[in-house]
Amino acid sequence: MNKPKPFHIANNIFIGGISLLCLLPLLLVLMVSLTSEESIQQFGYQLFPSAFSLDAYKLLLLGSTPLYTSYMISIFITVVGTFFAVLMTGMAGYTLAAKHIRYRNGLAMFFFITMVFNSGLVPWYLINLELGLRNTIWALIIPSLIFNPFNLFLVRNYMSQIPGSLSEAAKIDGASDIYIAFRIYFPLCTPVLATITLFYGIGYWNNWFNAIMLVDNQNLYPLQYLLFKLNSEINMIQQMQSSGALISDAVMPQESVKMATAILTIGPVVLFYPFLQRYFIKGLLIGSLKE
Repeated sequence: MNKPKPFHIANNIFIGGISLLCLLPLLLVLMVSLTSEESIQQFGYQLFPSAFSLDAYKLLLLGSTPLYTSYMISIFITVVGTFFAVLMTGMAGYTLAAKHIRYRNGLAMFFFITMVFNSGLVPWYLINLELGLRNTIWALIIPSLIFNPFNLFLVRNYMSQIPGSLSEAAKIDGASDIYIAFRIYFPLCTPVLATITLFYGIGYWNNWFNAIMLVDNQNLYPLQYLLFKLNSEINMIQQMQSSGALISDAVMPQESVKMATAILTIGPVVLFYPFLQRYFIKGLLIGSLKE
């Protein structure tokens, strides 16, 4: 058995050290979320808190806020929105990559223009009102459903690397474009489709802007928006206490709630990423190559 070379040993130690440094911020966030607010105000952020407390998690999980409902809403819009967004992007990418499609270069230029120019917030809002999306669950899905042009070109460039002889042979056997796309191209494009799935999934999970603009019903608040409102309310109470407008001896867990919010929101993303990690780099590298 060959002995490991000194370079490999030093490289493993170096990479291990970098990995530990990357974990330290996450560990610090976790420990601060478990620290009492009085200890944070007195000693600041500590990896080894002098006083542990679960007040932040009690406020978030056992309070009057509909946290569990918001969690289910966020999971639903992330799964459904990501599925349809990836489906639309994959089909559009196949259209732009297939050489027999007429005007595909013109369509590509049309999508490219949307990366440079934006119509603005007011037309976006009016279109959503005309579609009847306000105060519906679809207000959290459809406005973000139209594929991102960057993801579209990533898929198009990846599909352009597939030999055209595969689709030509399938057409000789009588296959349609739908069959070729779903049975030949999509299975071969698993890395880039997994990559954009991660992009869309994170985008939907972290999206709170649609809720601010289009949702007034508390039962439809996604997790990110609910926690944003909760943090805003805690900040307002702290400011009222500081100004004397509100007289209370209770110390609101402001900083620990912020950290607990981060822990609660990153959980699904941290669990989701390892399943797509092996495809992620490959999808970005090949998909970024020019045709």
